Amino acid sequence: MTDLLNTLFSTHLPVLPVLLPLFTAAGLLLMGDGGGQTSHDNAMLRRGRILSITSAIIGALLSWCLMIKANGGTVEVYPLGGWSAPFGIVLVIDRLSAMMLALTWTIAVPILWYATGGWDAHGRHFHALFQFQLMGLSGAFVTGDLFNLFVFFEVLLIASYVLTVHGQGRERFKAGLHYVVLNLVASALFLIGLAIIYGVAGTLNMADLALRVAQLGPQEASLFKAGAMILLVVFGLKAAIVPLYMWLPTTYAVTSAPVAALFAIMTKVGVYSIIRVHAVMLGDGAGHAAFAVEPWLLPVALLTIVLGALGALAAHSLTRMVSYLTIASIGTILTGVGLFTPEAMSAALYYMVHSTLVVAALFLLVELVASQRGDVGDRLQPATPVAQPIMLGLMVLLGAASVAGIPPLPGFLGKLMILQSSASSPIYPWIWGIVLIAGFLALIGLARAGSILFWNVLPTQGHIGGAGSSWRLTSATLGLLALSLVLAAAASPLKRYTDAAAVQLADRAGYARAVLGPVGGEAATTTRPYRAGQGEVRLPGTREKP
Repeated sequence: MTDLLNTLFSTHLPVLPVLLPLFTAAGLLLMGDGGGQTSHDNAMLRRGRILSITSAIIGALLSWCLMIKANGGTVEVYPLGGWSAPFGIVLVIDRLSAMMLALTWTIAVPILWYATGGWDAHGRHFHALFQFQLMGLSGAFVTGDLFNLFVFFEVLLIASYVLTVHGQGRERFKAGLHYVVLNLVASALFLIGLAIIYGVAGTLNMADLALRVAQLGPQEASLFKAGAMILLVVFGLKAAIVPLYMWLPTTYAVTSAPVAALFAIMTKVGVYSIIRVHAVMLGDGAGHAAFAVEPWLLPVALLTIVLGALGALAAHSLTRMVSYLTIASIGTILTGVGLFTPEAMSAALYYMVHSTLVVAALFLLVELVASQRGDVGDRLQPATPVAQPIMLGLMVLLGAASVAGIPPLPGFLGKLMILQSSASSPIYPWIWGIVLIAGFLALIGLARAGSILFWNVLPTQGHIGGAGSSWRLTSATLGLLALSLVLAAAASPLKRYTDAAAVQLADRAGYARAVLGPVGGEAATTTRPYRAGQGEVRLPGTREKP
């Protein structure tokens, strides 16, 4: 038994974050979650909650193990079925993918804990759908080829379609329908982009593509860039950048709080894909196709920040305000990515971790506040006082200060890193001005919301009690906010990690040696031929740290 466990964790660890939610979801479906109010239904729901949360905790531990291993600098490759790349399907764990896995599973635990406070009982099979969502997210972060990135996109999207309308309601169904139609169109564009890229390069393996694209002639490179630009549209829709962001505020505003919190990481799948394809594969060394999106990405990112900040300032509800702040944070991350330097990439990765944690916490916090304001809910208008003004007020203050970038919180540190890394950019005055002004506008909007929630209240004879008094809901929200404080305390080691991740991303040859070379941990003693176009590149088989 010990040998089996050692083999499982030493050899098969990279695939476990994908298989764990798959088997958990299957078990939950077989177990059933009940559909009524009988004691048997409640017992099944309790068993489902235990299994789902236990699986999430195990997944978090596994992902952190992978992150610790990746911090050593090695790129771990797992060939499914024993078929090596580029012909077989491989999962690849480097610093970036391990960090995204750890982030996904870390926020999944408090979000699931929050959902067990009652949201999971508003519809059927919430926990099974949640696990399928985690499977799609995990697979998207560890896959080594573009086609399976599409496959895992579809897995997480199908789960998100049902989670969006979970609990039913006319508004949710309407927003969910728009969300489904947009993503179906995006999926069709995804396949078109993949077909163009495969037709030109003859492969969809990311490591293989990174080598072949450098060998393309001017005409082939132009066609390859056309396919890559189509993918940028798809990834931009997932990430919610201008002008593809209009779906997000409406969808997030009507869905349940734990689902909206989980969706905070889903937008990062689009950002992650942009980094993998456009910042790495089509970055420096990509020949005629190098920096294909450079003229577009940075201006679009800055415009996304502006419109996100203005939307938050003009929002009439808390949920829409947080949704627009999410859009502004995506723009801030892509500003760092669009500078195409290791320093800026490192800053963007640090800020991405912060924004995911804070945005997820804010969506949960909005529901806590809204549940204690009676019929007014999360609308920004005077209402009766909340039942827990001190605790909720401090939580809102902490979340708002971090989003706005008030020192010494991680939002400030992340923005400062991005601004410092933009010093060599010819448009750095625009970058500084937009990022700082957007943060100021966000602070004004959040201050206005706070004054309405806690000061401009209607007279009442007592307090309104509600779901916010539940220790389960408040502990989950406080847990996410506490994690954002940990980022500030652990800023130095995390920055060293993101620095190393950015350097590793820039090492295209090292990534290719790890993925296309021998798999199994032993260094090769011979070279491995690789054909690209009409030329031939020989890759040394020995593995090197980036």
